[in-house]
Amino acid sequence: MAIMIDETTPVIVQGFTGKIGSFHAQDMINYGTNIVGGVTPGKGGTTHLGRPVFNTVKDAVNATGATASILFVPPPFAADSVMEAADAGIKVCVAITDGIPTQDMMRVKRYMRRYKKEDKMLLTGPNCSGTISPERAMLGIMPGHIYMRGTIGIVGRSGTLGYEAASQMKKLGIGITTSVSIGGDPINGSSHRDILELFEQDPETKAVMMIGEIGGPQEAEAGYFSRDHMTKPLVAYIAGLTAPKGRRMGHAGAIVSGSGESAAEKVAILKECGVHIAPTPSELGTTMAEVLAKVG
Repeated sequence: MAIMIDETTPVIVQGFTGKIGSFHAQDMINYGTNIVGGVTPGKGGTTHLGRPVFNTVKDAVNATGATASILFVPPPFAADSVMEAADAGIKVCVAITDGIPTQDMMRVKRYMRRYKKEDKMLLTGPNCSGTISPERAMLGIMPGHIYMRGTIGIVGRSGTLGYEAASQMKKLGIGITTSVSIGGDPINGSSHRDILELFEQDPETKAVMMIGEIGGPQEAEAGYFSRDHMTKPLVAYIAGLTAPKGRRMGHAGAIVSGSGESAAEKVAILKECGVHIAPTPSELGTTMAEVLAKVG
């Protein structure tokens, strides 16, 4: 099985009829994702890409039974769209949108606390490339052809390095169960630890690749979770070994502002937790291959 999504998952697209939403929705349909409709306020009752369009997420869920959503909504309105999806009963939401104000995401995080754990929507992003279960379903903007189905889970803040990991492993004959981009903003919906927990519970996933970067405590927390709760090997790469303190690197969340947030400190913590470290981006695939060879 895959985590979060598979070929049967009914998906809606928020921001369905816009230029970006249309382009990627068609790409996801071509990949085999079960896109059952979309949402664009004011265009309810029409059709787009052969799918029905609804004014609200609740209308879309009631009509189609959708359980997953992907957001291509402009930054000023994206937080409201995430909360609308949660209220409508969506179980998995991928927020692709970049540039959502941090204060808006703080509001989203507070809003999500009203739900019991079993009812709480799983949000990944914002500012992420999405989630893919190769040869099953794609809920994102990644190049689907570089992913091969297999037994390795990928979770990362950088979508591009996630592509690189999948591509390198494919060349070595190593496939992926699911690859999850959690986004590079300071406040995101799900952490590395949250996704590692799902991979640990997935019987098909045999090992996990975690791709982190400078800034924030998430990678260290994931290391402690791996040490205390995971039975599967974890391979990690931390970007930003040469980044100077106080310099933002690519993502809004990739800035060292406190103790334990530099790449070197994170690598040290992960090694102490028994995590296998890929030393450079070009060794993501070979490091995983070596680990798999050792564990059989």
